[in-house]
Amino acid sequence: MTSSRPTDKEPSGTTTVAPALKPWPALWALVIGFFMILVDTTIVSVANPSIMEGLNTGINEVIWVTSAYLLAYAVPLLITGRLGDRFGPKNIYLIGLVVFTLSSAWCGLSGDITTLIVARVFQGLGAAMMTPQTMAVITRIFPPDRRGQAMGLWGATAGVATLVGPILGGVLVDSLGWEWIFFVNVPVGVVAFIMAWRLVPALATHKHRFDLLGVALSAIGMFLVVFGIQEGESYDWGEIVGPISVWSLIITGIVFLVGFVLWQHYNRGEPLLPLQLFRDRNFSLSNGAITTVGFAITGMTLPLMFYFQLVLGLPPTQSALMLAPSAVLSGVLAPFVGRLVDIINPRYVAVTGLLLLAGGLYWYFAIMTADAPIWLLLLPSAVLGLANAAVWSPISSTATRHLPAHQAGAGSGVYNTTRQVGAVLGSAAIAALIQSRLMAEVPAPIPAGALPVSMHDGYAAAMGQSLLLPAAAAVLGAIIVMFWAKPKAVSGWGAELTTSASLGAADPVEAPIETALAPVPNTVASNPMVSNPVVSGSPASNPSAPPA
Repeated sequence: MTSSRPTDKEPSGTTTVAPALKPWPALWALVIGFFMILVDTTIVSVANPSIMEGLNTGINEVIWVTSAYLLAYAVPLLITGRLGDRFGPKNIYLIGLVVFTLSSAWCGLSGDITTLIVARVFQGLGAAMMTPQTMAVITRIFPPDRRGQAMGLWGATAGVATLVGPILGGVLVDSLGWEWIFFVNVPVGVVAFIMAWRLVPALATHKHRFDLLGVALSAIGMFLVVFGIQEGESYDWGEIVGPISVWSLIITGIVFLVGFVLWQHYNRGEPLLPLQLFRDRNFSLSNGAITTVGFAITGMTLPLMFYFQLVLGLPPTQSALMLAPSAVLSGVLAPFVGRLVDIINPRYVAVTGLLLLAGGLYWYFAIMTADAPIWLLLLPSAVLGLANAAVWSPISSTATRHLPAHQAGAGSGVYNTTRQVGAVLGSAAIAALIQSRLMAEVPAPIPAGALPVSMHDGYAAAMGQSLLLPAAAAVLGAIIVMFWAKPKAVSGWGAELTTSASLGAADPVEAPIETALAPVPNTVASNPMVSNPVVSGSPASNPSAPPA
């Protein structure tokens, strides 16, 4: 495969892409697996009551079914991103998909809560291997000034998956039982594996050394902080055992995380977290913004599901369908938002989306009573759909706009780590806040099973108040995004891919794929007056052109 030569009809300095490289089919293949693993971050929320009953366990234990998955998902993302750079994103993605699919079957076969939590840990590890590769592939096969459409699809998948999870979970729990929220992943995983094997290209690899000390410091720090927040309320924020207290765990975790950052700064080898990535102002701010989004989206689901099921008395399927307006609007509008992000300053789109997210959650808080009409509760759900459509694409495309090819996996790992850190903290913080508000609003012990009518008002108030926390996180995200710098034109996209392919590709067969992405060398390409490279050719050879 070779890059085409300039002709009279092709302006010099353009980026040509070989027709054999088909970015959109590759992206669609990756999106299937990405959708599946993100559905699993929220699908359990609607099944929590059924799991509690089926496995004879309590709310603190069942919340760890979600938290264990999110924690195992978040901790390894930095290293799995680097693994994609070293061994190829396609290879790591396929291995992770196998681990995730087999772990899903294990989850469904679990006969006690401990086995289920352990299986969810392995499921999270598989998801951690897959996620950075999806974003890394987008970064490496779509040019920066046309990446908004691809990130629109990627973002729509993330947004819709978190909302579809409860809906799909409700249908499966009502019809087949809670085990099937995990069994359903098995056939989907097989299809996703076949599609990725056939459609995702093999990209050039880069040699990296792995920072094992950095992995240990980050993993220990994150575990201690999240465990402390998650279990703090159950221990009355005091002693756990002997001299070990909740706050000592949290403070120790923070110390480990500070040590991790310092080690990354002074490590003279190759750090796990390349701190130079944060010299890009928009990359740094985008990571802060996506942390707040992960926090808000994950944190809002649990109180809503408890309110719909225990206060309004809706079965799991109907409870999940209360979020259907969000899922539908998000999926329909996200591709259009992606195109808009390529045209205007993405800051305007992201700020609007984050404020809509906060507004929708506050609206829920204002109307969540024991006798709230169903139709009224659907309105803030629609607002959340508008918000989801507007937040994912601008944040992700801004984060990756200037990401160098040889650090695409590392950058994707950092971005997805911060997103999942937000999700883990959102899950832990909302659980602690729910327990705190229930103690304040429903002082009497809450019985298992159906909630007594006398407790409906207090329970509804506690769930509504809990939603103010993810709303505040969304407002913080909007403030962060306001400080984005205006996007600059990116010239010479793909040149470094040629260099990496010629100097460091582990597989000689892989090099021509990224060579085909490289700009044709000429004197005009180095002219500072030339703006973004234009991708020329027919739709078949244009990575930014969506399928007809």
